Amino acid sequence: MPEPGVLTSRDMSDHEINRRIDAIWRMESARVIATLARMLRDVGLAEDLAQDALVAALEKWPSDGIPDNPGAWLTTTARRRAIDRIRHGQMADLKHLQIAHELEHEQETRHDAELATLDDPIGDDLLRLIFVACHPVLSREARLALTLRLLGGLTTAEIARAFLATEPTIAQRIVRAKRSLSEADVEFEVPRGDELGERLASVLEVIYLIFNEGYSATAGDDLIRPALCEEALRLGRILAGLMPAEDEVHGLVALMEIQASRSHARTNSDGEPVLLLEQERSRWDRLLIQRGLAALEQAERIAAARNIERGPYTLQAAIAACHARALTAEATDWATISSLYAQLARLAPSPVVELNRAVAIAMHAGPAAGLDHADTLVGEPSLRHYHLLPSVRGDLLFRLGRHDEARGEFERAAELTRNSRERALLLARAARCGRDG
Repeated sequence: MPEPGVLTSRDMSDHEINRRIDAIWRMESARVIATLARMLRDVGLAEDLAQDALVAALEKWPSDGIPDNPGAWLTTTARRRAIDRIRHGQMADLKHLQIAHELEHEQETRHDAELATLDDPIGDDLLRLIFVACHPVLSREARLALTLRLLGGLTTAEIARAFLATEPTIAQRIVRAKRSLSEADVEFEVPRGDELGERLASVLEVIYLIFNEGYSATAGDDLIRPALCEEALRLGRILAGLMPAEDEVHGLVALMEIQASRSHARTNSDGEPVLLLEQERSRWDRLLIQRGLAALEQAERIAAARNIERGPYTLQAAIAACHARALTAEATDWATISSLYAQLARLAPSPVVELNRAVAIAMHAGPAAGLDHADTLVGEPSLRHYHLLPSVRGDLLFRLGRHDEARGEFERAAELTRNSRERALLLARAARCGRDG
């Protein structure tokens, strides 16, 4: 008989319980892999064993019920499978025999080990895993892809969307990255001193990509995946505590806090997306805004004290702050936002920054000016499959009264997105073009 509080297959359909398991895996896989990686000192092996534990969950949970602490169940199952593999000679070298001994000892003294981590200056396996995945032995692209896979729990397809790349390319990067870490025998540790600062930029980029996937899911039935946003915010706050003198750490935290403040207003009661300028601002989380503005102030204070320019995350946080400070959409300071995007484009040029800049230009100088800027991006290869380019062009064409052209752009954007909520919104806007036209 299942324990009290455990959901069984009698309470849920097969489809429903599989959805629950998938959701649990999304939330717990990063912690499971991070814990195993610390124990096994092998990121690739840790992921394999975590996947084995997931298979076991898919076999057992529909009949036995979902445990109260599914993350602990997955970790324990994966740990046992690691010990079994070593005992049966599948990993019988000296290193793995020593690891097996340590795993068994940890099983016996688990409570003491957990208490000992309270004295650790970082004390977070997830943070360690990020720095391992961002090791300089890997290319920038490989670091980002691997960390999104391990810590974000994203599929290869979702990572490809985040990178604006093809799925085979991302799959190859992940396989090569794990092989490179194994061949280099990278230690599962957080770097110290100068090496810590050198890896920081990549770590910040990874955390923000995880946040973005949660803030606007690239695929599936939900626009928002709150667990990813919360995980990215948690990691960002840990980093801010670890590196309080780094302006861009505070800048990233400020950006995520302010963007996360809008989460409740970004969808209606049916889960449909609500555009920024149409959101009910009373639903924005004022506490998160206050925290974000405080972090922004800290970032700007550090940059000024060091006599350096505001970094890319601090500039983006300043843009988000312009929206947060405006009590109504009409009160938004688009002149300042447009200027900030110009600074950002100079400091960290990218097609996506230029597309956002086109929107700001349109709001400040009119849709014709914004469309002119957006049109310069039409031939950009990296935006060929990026649904927001035709979406922005459709909006600007609609505002200019060019409804037939706008409808075509919205329909193209709907074809490109893999998020069902976004697709429905884009098709609705296309239909509106037809009616108004």
